[in-house]
Amino acid sequence: MSEYQYYEFQAIDRPLNEADRVALRALSTRARITATSFTNHYEWGDFKGEPRRLMERWFDLHMYLTNWGTRRLMMRLPKRLVKRSNLEAFLLDVEWVEVGEMGGNLILDMYRDEVEQDYDVWDDGSGWLGALAPLRADVLSGDLRLFYLMWLTALEDGMLDADETEPLAGIGPLTGALNAAAEFFDIDRDLVEAAVERTDGAEQAVPEGVLHDVITELSETEKTDLLKRVVDGDPHVAAELKQSARTGNAGPVADLRTVADLQARAAALCRERQRAEAERLSEERRRREEEAEGAHRKRLDALVQRGEAVWTEIEADIARRNATGYDRAAALLLDLKTIANERGTATDFAHRLDAIRDRHARKKRLIEQLKALT
Repeated sequence: MSEYQYYEFQAIDRPLNEADRVALRALSTRARITATSFTNHYEWGDFKGEPRRLMERWFDLHMYLTNWGTRRLMMRLPKRLVKRSNLEAFLLDVEWVEVGEMGGNLILDMYRDEVEQDYDVWDDGSGWLGALAPLRADVLSGDLRLFYLMWLTALEDGMLDADETEPLAGIGPLTGALNAAAEFFDIDRDLVEAAVERTDGAEQAVPEGVLHDVITELSETEKTDLLKRVVDGDPHVAAELKQSARTGNAGPVADLRTVADLQARAAALCRERQRAEAERLSEERRRREEEAEGAHRKRLDALVQRGEAVWTEIEADIARRNATGYDRAAALLLDLKTIANERGTATDFAHRLDAIRDRHARKKRLIEQLKALT
């Protein structure tokens, strides 16, 4: 397979009707189309549609993956819930992320080329959007940590001055969706870990008690309006309430770290990780050596128990007159030499080995292998 492209779209706020699905079918005869999704992959050729147009008209999420390292994630976000200026504060120096507008929505387009591929593991793309989808609900509820991750790539690419400060005072602990985003876009793991170590300014889940207080403080009119919107099918009521709770629960702003601080900490984490990996490999190597030595010891003990039968087996292996037989005979002789050295019978072993050489002197391949026993 010379190339592979995977496209997946999700409709979250409004399902697709029959007319929508007919229009989408015209773009692809083999795509899987449901009331909430459009999925297709290509080994040859390209998708006829323009993803941005599909996002503007039908979908709220789009994920694109190729086997040459392109990764794309798009979100459609209602402008009344997400301020463009809030996003752009994180993204000013991030060249691969764009924020556009279409009617009452923002279109967030994250398109990164040359993501490092693991060629030992085939990735058909089918599980990514499910892992990434919760990010949209998080953004709508006021959690902006996704954009901190995007900001980290500008740091990684050398686009930021050393004294520039981070946009949030830490982002830990990460959700599963944020971890998926860091992996999907191949964001430097050590920079991410450095950012996660601090939780002072992280947009974490809104405590239930705070959300309860926000709801309790609403007037009867406000509660009635919210309930009517729920009945009418408005999918964003919960996001608005969480935004209000998050704003009201904001604590004191912690000291922000500089780019230089994060780089230094990431470098230290990298050294720690490499040291731990070296120790793990060393321990694994020691364990394998101990296991091999134990197996070798058992084999030698078994040969001692067999006594003269081993020499008979050696002659039988030589009599086969093939490479396999010679290899087996040489391996047995090497083990017998080890036993002889341990038991103080090396002279007797040497005499018997010389006798084998004399009897089979014309077998040049065998004689060549026996040189290692000298």
